[in-house]
Parts: sequence; C-alpha cells; structure tokens
Amino acid sequence: MKQEYEVLFTPWKIGKVEIKNRIVMCSMGGTSIFGWMEPSHFDKEAANFLLERARNNVGLILPGIAPIRDTVGGRWLYQNKGKFQRLKEFMDEFHRTGAKMFIQLTAGMGRAMAVNDLMVKMIRNKALGAIAKPIFDMDYICASASATPNRWADGIYSRPFTVEEIHQIVEAFAKTAKLCMDAGVDGVEVHAVHEGYTLDQFTMKYTNQRTDEYGGSFENRYRFPAEIVRAIKKTCGGDFPVSLRYSVVSKTKGFRQGALPGEDDFTEVGRDRKESERAARFLQDAGYDMLNCDNGTYDAWYWPHPPAYMPENCNLADVSHIKGFVTIPVVCAGKMTPSAGAEAIREGKLDAMGVARQFLTDPAWVTKLMEGREADIKPCIHCHNACFTMARYEGTANIQDLSDAIHMARCALNPRTMQSKKYKIQKAARVKDIAVVGGGIGGMESALVLSERGHRVTLYEKSDRLGGVFVWAATPVYKKKDRELVEWYRREIAKHPITVRLGTEIKDIHTIRADEIIIATGSEAKPPPIRGIEHSIEATEYLSGREVGENVIIVGGGLTGCEIAYDLILKGKKPQIVEMKKDLIAVKGVCLANSSFLREMLAYKKTPVFLETTLLEIKKDGVTVKDKEGKVFDLKGDSVIVSVGYKPTPLAEASRHVHLVGDANGVGNLRTVIWRAWDVCMKL
Repeated sequence: MKQEYEVLFTPWKIGKVEIKNRIVMCSMGGTSIFGWMEPSHFDKEAANFLLERARNNVGLILPGIAPIRDTVGGRWLYQNKGKFQRLKEFMDEFHRTGAKMFIQLTAGMGRAMAVNDLMVKMIRNKALGAIAKPIFDMDYICASASATPNRWADGIYSRPFTVEEIHQIVEAFAKTAKLCMDAGVDGVEVHAVHEGYTLDQFTMKYTNQRTDEYGGSFENRYRFPAEIVRAIKKTCGGDFPVSLRYSVVSKTKGFRQGALPGEDDFTEVGRDRKESERAARFLQDAGYDMLNCDNGTYDAWYWPHPPAYMPENCNLADVSHIKGFVTIPVVCAGKMTPSAGAEAIREGKLDAMGVARQFLTDPAWVTKLMEGREADIKPCIHCHNACFTMARYEGTANIQDLSDAIHMARCALNPRTMQSKKYKIQKAARVKDIAVVGGGIGGMESALVLSERGHRVTLYEKSDRLGGVFVWAATPVYKKKDRELVEWYRREIAKHPITVRLGTEIKDIHTIRADEIIIATGSEAKPPPIRGIEHSIEATEYLSGREVGENVIIVGGGLTGCEIAYDLILKGKKPQIVEMKKDLIAVKGVCLANSSFLREMLAYKKTPVFLETTLLEIKKDGVTVKDKEGKVFDLKGDSVIVSVGYKPTPLAEASRHVHLVGDANGVGNLRTVIWRAWDVCMKL
C-alpha cells in the first residue's frame, strides 16, 4: 500500500459504532437488501453482492435505498416481518467480515420519480389510474411537498402529501429502523435531504410552497427529516446511529435547470452554502450522527451522478466546507479518488470517502488498493450504460426499459454485477482452439472470458495495438478513465495465456485453423448520401487526430457528435451542430445525467444548435441546410465533421462455428459489446 493511503485504513466512529476503515460503499438503486421497484423481500442477489464487497475490506456498506412503503403494492416495509428474520441470519454472516452495514430508508422520490410512458398514462387517465392503484398508486408514488412538475414527464405534477401521510411516514421510519436494529443492522441512513428526492423537496423553497407546519420558514421546511430522526431515536435508543444522505449545495437554477462546474453567476433556487451551514447544524442537533454528502438535485443530476465530463472530486470543496459547521462525521462522494480522499481526511476536512459505482466494476478494488495493486483495478468510466440507463429527451418521459428499471446497479463493464446466476465463469467441458478476430473491447473481452474458461485462444488484430476504435473514442481530455480501461485490458490480456497476433489482418476466415471463430471486427461509418460528402471528415478521423479549423460544423447531434462538440470547446474552437431530430442525444440508453450535462454545457457556451434541420450539401466552406419551416440557408465553417451513424462490418456471416460479437453483430455501446461477448463465449 502507498503511504499516502494509510490514513484510509484507520478506524473511526459513527456515534459508538466503530468502523474499521474510512472507505464507505454508498447506496445504489438496485442493490437494496429488500429488493427494488417490486414488493419488498429479502433479496439474495443483493445480499451476495454486498457480502462480496464486505469480504473485500470495505469499512461501511450502505445497501441500495429501501422505500419505506413498497413502490409496487403499497405495503409498508415494516409489515413484512419474515424478511427481517432473513436479514438477521445474513447479518451474522456479514459481521464475520468485520464490515458494518447501515440500511438506507427512503420516504420516496416525489417529483424525481422517473415515470415512463405507461405511468404517465396511469396519471392522466383517471380510470386507468384507478384500476392500477392497488399495484401502482401513482398519486402516492409521485406525491411531494407541493404541486410541482415532474422531472421526467411534461405536464405531470405531484400532489402534496397530507399532514396525516407525513405522520404515517415518520412512524414507518421508526418501526422499520427498530426491526433493522433487532436484526443486527449497525445503523440506518435516512434518504434523503439529497438529490432532490421527497425529503429534499420539503426542504427547498422552489419545491415547497406549503403554508402549514411543513412549509414556509426554515424550521418548518426541515421539520420532516428532523421528526424522522427523533422518532427513530425515541424508538431505537440514542445509541443507535442514524446517518443522513445530504446534498450540501443543490446546484440548481430552476426546474430542469442545473448549474454547471465553474458556473458561478447563477441564482441558487435550492440550498446554497449559507443555508447549508445552518441546515447541517440543525440536522445534527435533531439527532443525526453522520452526514453522507454530495451535491445536486435531479435538475442538476450530473452532480450526484457525475459522468465522465465532470471533474474528479467534484463535490469535495462544498462538503469539506460544511465539515467546519458540525461535529459529527462527514463523508463525501462524487468521483472521489483515493489520493484526494486520503488528503482530505489527513487535513481534517473529511472523516471518510464515499464510493459507489467503482464497486460495480470491480468488487475487490479496496483489497487491490491495500495490496498495492492499483494497476489491477478495473476502472469505472462513469458511462451509466447499465447502472443508470434512465434517459429522457424532448417529447418523452423516462424511456428506460422495464427490465433496466427493475434491475438497476448492473455494470456495462462487469456483467457479473447483480447478475451472478446468469454471468459466471465455468470451465469448459472440452478445451477448444478458438480464434478471436479483432482486438477492440469486444475482442479482448471475448479472449479473456474464453481463456478463463480454459480454452486456447489466439487474438488477431490488424493494427499494431489492442483497443480498436475505443482508442480513438478515449482521446478527449475528459475520457481519462476510458484510456485507463484500454490499458487495463492490455495488461489483463498479457497476464493470460492468450496468443496475440498484432499487425495481422485476417481477410478470409478459412485461412484460420480453429474449432471456433469469434468475429469482433466492429463497425464503420455510414456516410449520408449527400452531395459534397468528400469535403467532410468522419468522427473517428477527428478523434484519431485529424486537424480541423477554428469553426467546425458537426453533422449529427447524437452522443458522439455532442461529445466532439464539447471536446472542441475545451480546445478553444467554435463548434455548431446540425441535427435532424427535435432534441440532441435523442436515443435510448444515454443516462440523463450524461445527456443533460452536454445539452446544458452546449447552451451555456452558446454553441449554435440547429434542430429539426436537414443537411442538403457539404461545401468547402460550410454546409447548406433546410430547417423545419422549409427555409434553406448556408452555415459557414472551416471543417465539417459527420457523425450520423455506423454499420456493422463482420468479416463473415454467423454460422455454427462462427460467432459475431460487439459492433460486428449490431452497433451498440459498451454494455451491448461486453455482455454479448459473455453471452457467446459462455456457451463455447
């Protein structure tokens, strides 16, 4: 272990509970010990997930949020006593690892509830809503402090909770906490004066217009979370620790309007630093034993769930500031690095560092850090391709697939995460000679899985290095973790008995002697049939280092096009985007935390964006386009980058012994590439 990390592995206390080290695995939706978006139960998959991380030296583990009232069916969490007996049995095993566990309990999502189109129909159609109410009571699920607009769906408003309902929720927190305590759980965490969820909606003026005892004054707005901790302490005793998931600064300009890093000239409509100083002291005095902190709301979702574009340790400055106003422990989360966390702890600015999604990618990263094996840690790249696929664009609500909504906290880079029954390495019944053609992510993942199963693997790559097109995709300055991922794959390939043939282009699979052949030759650009296309360059050409002018027109406002625009902005150039659809990044699977950052950054930088605009011609000095009104006009530019889609380029068709993976099978993202590789290779 590096000397600078030693402080991370010193003990600390939350109340009277001692934690063996200062690394906290923060809660993630989908890892709830009581299930997620379904009737509550003891969830074996989540239990195994938590136990594996505990065995890998995590100090404090916070399972995924447990709704105090079931999202499906509406039963109170405390009413199902059987699962708490199962929890007790689990805690006996869990504690043998030396880790501690606080179960996170939530009052709900309120206006942040990621409603999909079906839910929207239930809300708008009173008859349908009445039929669905015993299963999905959308009126209750989306209830909030006041009648406020939903984050996801246009024209949908939350109704205010009644005072009686608030009292019921307070009582439910106390009863559930007592059952958790009796089951051997070390503490509970109240979710949340955080991220703009229900309790946070009560605390902030822009979402709380109540005129009763839960609205108006500072004390009234913070009354709900204060009553919860007092009720828990009254029921469980003062020594039972209660943590609070807490957002220090809301970073919010208004409904669906976040504030970006470096954007200091805005008016905060949520909680600013000054109010947070007072709020932190108030909540401590109410009885909370720890503040587990970050920043943001769903209107500024890229703060609590930072994508690649956000800076590392993005919440540390605000969290370390609030540490000076309380005496209870303070934890910070948000792309935290071990070096920054250790330094802040040494300087007394933090008590522990919170980490979440890195635990999805690599369950043993703490152990590897302890053992000085940092190079072995598979990095999280903050893609949100499987852990958070909740997407929204103009004219849609949450377009996440139902399966993804139910099974959150999976990982694009690690299929085994929360899918241990489906994705597991089993030794092959018969060892085969297997050729993998293509050394991109799909090819490398295939080679590793096949090698771990015991097969003899030869990996062919036509270029002089492994990584494929992902090497170019990782070139923007903000893709540091992507570059680390490529290097991780190269090191892992070198550790395995895999024969690598670089600079070897396979043109005919019949020249390969193998029992099975994996085709991972990726995809190629699909240029539009536009006059003057020869005056443009393709997106991968730019990413591979092709020089462009100062004024750059990007044709295509999907994820790649917007990322290129942001990269150009960081380089001091002036991009403009032409997109046929009525919104940027109008595709499924791109998390709103990612897409909203790019949309808002482009708007903040005053990048010209032409939506519902058709490309007619590319010229040497720009393009000719037509808008939705039929107006034809020219845009001037020094360079034109085309980013309008790709098509698979399989070397051969699939057959009994020939298998397609990655983009050669179908253009997708890292999740589809890696998971498909496992799907194929586990059967060989």
